[in-house]
Amino acid sequence: MKSRTFYLFLQRLSFELCLLSGLLPANSPAQAPRWQPVGISGGGAMFTPAISPADPNLMMLNCDMSAAYISEDGGRDWHMIGQAQLRSDTACRPAFHPADPNLIYASSGGRLKISRDRGKTFAPIGNLQDSLGGEIAINPSDPRIILAGSRGGGCWLSRDAGETWAACQGPAGQVIAFHFDLTRQGHSMIAATDKGIWRSDDDGQTWSEKMQGLPWKEIQGFAGGSDAAKNLVLLYCSVRSQPENGVFTGGLYRSRDRGETWESAMGQGLNTETKKADEWAYGSISQYNQLLATDAKPLTVYAFNTSTGFHPPHSDTVYRSDDGGATWRATYFQDPRFKNYNVAPDWETASCGQCFKGGETPFGVAICNTDPSRVILVRNEAHITLDGGAAWFAGHTYPEPGQKPGPRSAWVCNGLVVTTTWHFYVDPFDANRQYICYTDIGLARSTDAGQSWNWWDPKSWPPWRNTCYEMAFDPDTPGKIWGAFSDVHDIPNDNITTERHGHRGPGGVCVSCDFGVSWKSETEGLPRKPVTSIVLDPRSPKNARTLYAGVFDEGVFKSTDDGQTWTLKKTGLGHPDNMRVYRVILHRDGALFAVICARRSASSQPLLPEGTGLYRSRDGAETWEKINASQSLLYPKDFSVDPHDSRRILLGAADAGRGDQSGGLYLTEDAGQTWQRIGRQGPQTFGGYFHPKHDGWIYMTLTEDAPGAGLWLSRDKGKTWRAFDELPFSNIQRVEFNPANDAEIHVTTFGGSVWRGPATPSEP
Repeated sequence: MKSRTFYLFLQRLSFELCLLSGLLPANSPAQAPRWQPVGISGGGAMFTPAISPADPNLMMLNCDMSAAYISEDGGRDWHMIGQAQLRSDTACRPAFHPADPNLIYASSGGRLKISRDRGKTFAPIGNLQDSLGGEIAINPSDPRIILAGSRGGGCWLSRDAGETWAACQGPAGQVIAFHFDLTRQGHSMIAATDKGIWRSDDDGQTWSEKMQGLPWKEIQGFAGGSDAAKNLVLLYCSVRSQPENGVFTGGLYRSRDRGETWESAMGQGLNTETKKADEWAYGSISQYNQLLATDAKPLTVYAFNTSTGFHPPHSDTVYRSDDGGATWRATYFQDPRFKNYNVAPDWETASCGQCFKGGETPFGVAICNTDPSRVILVRNEAHITLDGGAAWFAGHTYPEPGQKPGPRSAWVCNGLVVTTTWHFYVDPFDANRQYICYTDIGLARSTDAGQSWNWWDPKSWPPWRNTCYEMAFDPDTPGKIWGAFSDVHDIPNDNITTERHGHRGPGGVCVSCDFGVSWKSETEGLPRKPVTSIVLDPRSPKNARTLYAGVFDEGVFKSTDDGQTWTLKKTGLGHPDNMRVYRVILHRDGALFAVICARRSASSQPLLPEGTGLYRSRDGAETWEKINASQSLLYPKDFSVDPHDSRRILLGAADAGRGDQSGGLYLTEDAGQTWQRIGRQGPQTFGGYFHPKHDGWIYMTLTEDAPGAGLWLSRDKGKTWRAFDELPFSNIQRVEFNPANDAEIHVTTFGGSVWRGPATPSEP
C-alpha cells in the first residue's frame, strides 16, 4: 500500500500538470479545496477535547490560537474546522450526540453552535446569551435535554435540543462536568462546579447540594457513570489535596448513592506523598485535577495527577481503577527514559530523548462514553490510547513511513497545526529543501518539498531556541544560511507591545553551512537582545558578505565580514526611548528599509508615538530618515517593497486602541512622500505584499483574531478587494511566493502554521 505522503504527492503533481497544460485556469474554482497545512503539527496548547459515543473515531479539540479541529480516524489525522464555521473555545468542551454522529454542539467563542454534518458546517442555535464554559452535556436517555456551563458561573438547561434555555437555580461556580443518572431514566442529573456538587431529581427544576463526607468544597474534578441494567451509579470527585501532620488528606472521593454520601477513593496505588522527591517536582503533594468515567463501565475511572518528582512513581501520570477506586495502577509513562515508557515518540521526544512537560496535569482530557478504553489527553501534544492506557500514540504527528524516530527523522503533518510561523522559504539551490520559521519551536526544514519535516537536532541548535524570525541565504554558496533568533516570541504582535520583564530575553544571529542542520552563533558586537530580522547584500563579496540585523530595542547592526563582527548603525533611526526594530528589507537597488514597531509603558496605557515608523537608508545604514512622516501611525506591523520599484511600499498598521482607527494597509508610490490607505477590512492589519509576477496584485493580511481577519487580494492596486473565504484559518501574517509556480502561494499565520494554496480566491 502506498503511503499517505506518496498519495498526496501524486495528487499535487497531477493538479500542477493540469495548470501547466492549460486544462485549469490560474483562478479555477478547482483550486479552492487545495489549501493544505504545511509544516510540523502539534507544538501548541490544546484544550477541551471530546470523543463521540456514537462513532468513537470522531474526535474534536480546541487550540488557544483560535482554531478547532476534528478527526474522523480516531485521532491519527485531523483537519481544521473553517473559522467561518466555528472558532475555538478553550473553556468549553463540545458535545457529540449520543446516537447520531452527525450532530455536534460546540461553543464558538462562547456562543452555542450546532453541526448536523459531522463538523463540516456549524450554525448558531438557541437563545442562550451567556458565554459558555466548562462543558456541554447531552442526556443519553433523552437527547433533547442538554446542560451547559456558563463562563460567568452556574449552568443552563435546555429541554428542546438547544433551542431555548433556562438558568438552573442552585448550582453556583464554574462548571467542571455534568452527569445524567441513567438508572432514573435520565430525569436525575448532577452538576459539579468548583464550588460544590448539586443534584436534581425533577428534570432540573430544583437542585440540592450533595457534599456530605467531603472535607471541603473546593472541587477540582468530577466524573460519573451509571448503568441502568445493573442499577449502578458511581460518582467520583476530587478536592484539594493537602497534608495534615504529614498525612495526605483530600484527593479522590466516590459516591455509591448518587451523591448522598461521599467516601475516600484514595485506594492502593495512588501517589499519597507529602514531600517533593526531587527538584523537578510540580509540588510537594499530588493534586488530582481531572477525572474520567463512563456509563459503559461505571467502575472504571481515570485520574490525572500532578507530580511530586520527575521519575515514577512520583511523576504525573494517568491512574486507572477498575473497581471504583479501591485499587489503582499508573498507565502513562511519557518520558523515553522511564522503564515503562509507553507513549509513542513525537518530533520533540525523538530528537531530545526526553520530554519537557512540567509535571502538571493535561490541559484537557476526554473519554468515549461507550468505550472506556478510548482516552485522549492534550497539552502541547495530543496523546491517545485505544486500549485503556496500555499504549498511547501521538495524535499530533507521526513519522514519515519507513523512518525510525530519532534526532533527525522526518515527521508528517497530520493537520493538527497549532503553531505561529513567520516565514516560509524555498531553498534557492534546491526546491525540495524548504524551511519554516516558528515561534516556540524555532525552525523546521524539509528535504522533500514539504511532504515531511525535520525539527532541528538538539546537539546543534542555536543558543536561542524559542523563535527563528527570519533567514538569509548566501546566493553563491549552497547551504550557507544566516538566521535571526530570539528567546522572545510574537514580536510585533499586541502581547509584545507592553514593556515588561518577560519581553527582554536574549537573542542573536547564527550561521549554518549545512542547509540549516546545525547552527553556530555569530554575535561579536551584538547585544544580547532579540534579533528579529536578517538580510544579506548579494552584491557584497563572497566570504565577506555584508549583512544587516534588526535587533529589538537596539536598532540595526551591520556586518561586513560574513557576520563575524557587528556594528550598530542608528543615526537618524527611531528614538532613544524606542529602537524596537522589527523588520529590515534591502531592495536590489541598494535602498535599505527598517520598521520600528509600537511600544507602551503598561498594558493600560496608550501606545507611545516616539520612534515608531518606517525608515530608509540610502548609504548602507550609515544614516536613516523616517519616510512615513506624512502618515503617522502608532502601530505599524509589517511592510514590503515592490521588487521592481523601491518607491512603491506597502505598510500594514493596526488600530492603536482608545478609539484610534488608523489601522489598515497603506501604499506609497513616491518613496514615502505621500501615502494612501488602500485597504481596511478590520482593526488588525498585519501587512501587504506585492505579487512579484503580477503587476497590480496586492495581498493584505489581518490577524490577532479580529473582525475581518484573514487574507485578501486586490488585482487593481487596492481599488477593490476579495477575501480568500476558502482558507480555513483567519489569523494571517505574511504571504510567501513560490518562485517555481506563480499560481501558488504560502501564508504564514499567528497560530495555524503555514498553509499552501492558490494565488487567487475561488470565484463566487
